[in-house]
Amino acid sequence: MLYPFFRPLLFKFEPETAHELAFAGLDIATALGVAQRAALHVVPSPVEAMGLSFPNRIGLAAGVDKNAVHIDGLATFGFGFIECGTVTPRPQPGNPKPRIFRLPEAEAMINRLGFNNHGVDQFIANVMRSRFGRPGPNAGILGLNIGKNFDTPNNLAANDYLTCLRSVYPYASYVTVNISSPNTKGLRELQEGAALEKLLGTLKAEQTKLAQRHRKYVPLVVKIAPDLSRTEIQLIAAILMQYKVDGVIATNTTVDHGAVAGQTHAEEEGGLSGRPLKDKATAVIRILAKALDGSMPIIGVGGIMSGADAAEKIAAGATLVQIYTGLIYKGPKLVAEIAEALAQT
Repeated sequence: MLYPFFRPLLFKFEPETAHELAFAGLDIATALGVAQRAALHVVPSPVEAMGLSFPNRIGLAAGVDKNAVHIDGLATFGFGFIECGTVTPRPQPGNPKPRIFRLPEAEAMINRLGFNNHGVDQFIANVMRSRFGRPGPNAGILGLNIGKNFDTPNNLAANDYLTCLRSVYPYASYVTVNISSPNTKGLRELQEGAALEKLLGTLKAEQTKLAQRHRKYVPLVVKIAPDLSRTEIQLIAAILMQYKVDGVIATNTTVDHGAVAGQTHAEEEGGLSGRPLKDKATAVIRILAKALDGSMPIIGVGGIMSGADAAEKIAAGATLVQIYTGLIYKGPKLVAEIAEALAQT
């Protein structure tokens, strides 16, 4: 792959601009068929989870393709599944720029994007244009990640999640409920006991209705933060089991920047991702795995920069893994490296 050649050039640009340039190139390459011909071979590591058959255990985390515009290009990297979003009912610009910062010395990033997206109607239109997400026997596994608008108060948050769930349900392989981004004020409060119970009770009831209406069951997954105590994780696990949630993603980004203290941009507000998040996210997986006792699969995310890092997540109790920042620093070859490592576990 040519990524090692292009990365120094991309890193000369502000991160959000580089992101847009990289996608513009990928879209052109995909439209011309070049990306498909240049796709790396990815060793199969098939696994069954949530009633779905994953061709390999490596997924793309939400946040890379917020508006589901680049699904087919990303599919050429060999992912076993792709997750798009987070999407909100109404379009919103997110937080003011600049809002993404690289910390190359730590192979990390800090972002405070704030659910910038074009709204759920445009999101679904984009999903419907993709080949990967198109319903049928050869459809790829597509996760659609939903959230709330920044100006929706938490006591009305369930309405936003319901709106998004109803919209994305027919097109999703699974739906992720994002209650753990640090960049929407108060969002993480939805992880707390009574608030989480109320939200999950509402969404699971709607899931039952939607399964009957569309004649298919779409798993519901919850994404949690790394900045939780052992007791909080255990409580969340108990609630997830009580409401028969289908899976859990651990974890989102961290607001603890201690691991990068003193580095340029370390004091920027936002969620830290990349290598410094690895151990914290893996620790959450271990606690979750013990508390859940196999009742639902865990998707491990956070600081996966190599095949060995992914294998560590699996050993800690994850069934599947996702990457984001690792893709930015290592490029598409990381997908093949992880697949090879996990095929040997």
